[in-house]
Amino acid sequence: MNRLFSKVLVGAAALGCFCLPSASVAGQSAAVTPGNVDGSAPRAMAADGHVDLTGTWTGSANMGAPQDPNNIKVGVRARGGDYTNFERDNTLLRRMDQNRPWYKPQYWDIVQRLDQEGNGRDPVYTCMPAGVPRMGPPVKIVQTPTEMLFFYQNPDTYRIIPMDGRPHSPDDQLEGTWKGESRGRWERDTFIVDTVGFLSSSWLGIGGWIHGDNMHVVERFRRQGNALTWQATVEDPDYFLKPWTMNPRTVRLNPDPKAELDESLPCSERDASHLVTKEHH
Repeated sequence: MNRLFSKVLVGAAALGCFCLPSASVAGQSAAVTPGNVDGSAPRAMAADGHVDLTGTWTGSANMGAPQDPNNIKVGVRARGGDYTNFERDNTLLRRMDQNRPWYKPQYWDIVQRLDQEGNGRDPVYTCMPAGVPRMGPPVKIVQTPTEMLFFYQNPDTYRIIPMDGRPHSPDDQLEGTWKGESRGRWERDTFIVDTVGFLSSSWLGIGGWIHGDNMHVVERFRRQGNALTWQATVEDPDYFLKPWTMNPRTVRLNPDPKAELDESLPCSERDASHLVTKEHH
């Protein structure tokens, strides 16, 4: 809480609750054109010839939202013509979304209680990491023949994804973390990130969406032209009735080859003592 507004925008994008029609990286405000979104993607400069995912990926090509401007799910996003109410508006958008995890009956009361107490219980409101998959697609990708490097800006988070075929660590050797233990592989032109070994401390979303330490996340990345689509499927046999596939998010390539990521300031929680209602965003 009490983050700089620019940082809130980045964090909200990582949570899937806010999308920008143009990119702004390193102080640059030039709009990103979608390019050949439906065209073939460039190949990496490597012997394997896989699709090249390297680049700075910002903004959003689409979030699967209706395009009718008279639809409340679209119109509410631009209420007032500025960002004054963006947090409340995007909370409404998320709450209207019917795509959500289905919990086992014994957890519904817990989820609803956490939802009501979210402004004090949601880990990201007390400066904890968003975690996988809540932080969404990376802002920058560096692809090598043996590793995929993901960089996020919420704040200054990174992941190193090995692609050398190594298996996951045995269950008794996994130490739960916010990002888990990830392994990458290609399935034709789709890059797959398979992750296990989580802490149960993170949430999957704003509505009190908790999970257990046996959570298993599979992320899929597919590039078409200058658009990169990310989607995650979450399995949690302890908490869920069935796997949950999150809404896909499509981000655009920043065409500026010199684009850099701004440094994110450390999170400093200073607002909790001033809250007077349970309203949370």
